[in-house]
Amino acid sequence: MSYTESPALANHLMETVLPVRPAMVDRGSGIRMKPGMVEELIASGSAKAIVISQRKALVTADGLWFGDAAPLWNALDGSGAGAVAAIYLGTTLTSSSLPEGTPIVLFTVPEQPAPGTATVPMNAEWAGFRDVAARLDAKDTALFIEASAISNWHATHTHCPQCGTPTDIEAGGWVRRCPKDNSEHYPRTDPAIIVTVVGPDGRLLLGGGGPVDAKNYSTLAGFVEPGESLEQAVVREIGEEVGVRVTACQYLGSQSWPFPASLMLGFTAKTDDAVARPDGVEVTRARWFSREELQAAVLSGEITISTRLSIARSLIEHWYGGVIEDLQP
Repeated sequence: MSYTESPALANHLMETVLPVRPAMVDRGSGIRMKPGMVEELIASGSAKAIVISQRKALVTADGLWFGDAAPLWNALDGSGAGAVAAIYLGTTLTSSSLPEGTPIVLFTVPEQPAPGTATVPMNAEWAGFRDVAARLDAKDTALFIEASAISNWHATHTHCPQCGTPTDIEAGGWVRRCPKDNSEHYPRTDPAIIVTVVGPDGRLLLGGGGPVDAKNYSTLAGFVEPGESLEQAVVREIGEEVGVRVTACQYLGSQSWPFPASLMLGFTAKTDDAVARPDGVEVTRARWFSREELQAAVLSGEITISTRLSIARSLIEHWYGGVIEDLQP
């Protein structure tokens, strides 16, 4: 029996979880601890590099742009784009379109060299993840997200939080050490829960912020506070945002969303409440949908829901029991 034939099965909490996406690279947490490892790798001539500046990466029509690390490093260093930082992202696995074992490094620069300079081809452009995500394959998506996460951290954690001294980059770019007090500092990830809330009649609660007449609806979400369990955060956030009391919840899967530094932890939850009361601040509108109502509202253009790139869409379709058809342009 399929999920679409049995909506109850689609929302069964004990047997269904979101699919696990395989890793595209081996991050090499052991080898990156060797001092000078990144510099040696660049000099070897075997590494490929991607470039990020101001939270945008160099891309082409085919996806992320990969340059030869050694000449690109030298060109960027002399381009006037500012101090270049090199970070080890890992080596490609068999699931990648690049040859297995290809080392990948990330170069970050303060200023964006124009295409056609610093060995960057004319057909490349600077783009944010949301701008190009729809045309990226699994390998490029994973590398873009990893690179965004680590580069965002470096950009916002340049000084020691204990004494204010500028820190040095170590461990292939995955540690910053204070030269004054020798303290080590590691990349930060902020956990956030994201939830499908299912009412007593099986309908799904979606909400949104901004103008009360806006069309976009999605799952509810919020950051986990210090001292909370994930489940406690689900109960608190749903209660605060829409006035609904959660009676049960189950973890389904996660998605890194480093814009700037979130890890989205997906849950589905049940409630006995049938009325939602938006807080008017984070959530300005909330609405219950049956499966038929949600599909009809999307196809008519009455509402829009999260894109297929997001865990929010995966959670919604987990409740729905299959693929929700989008309105075609």
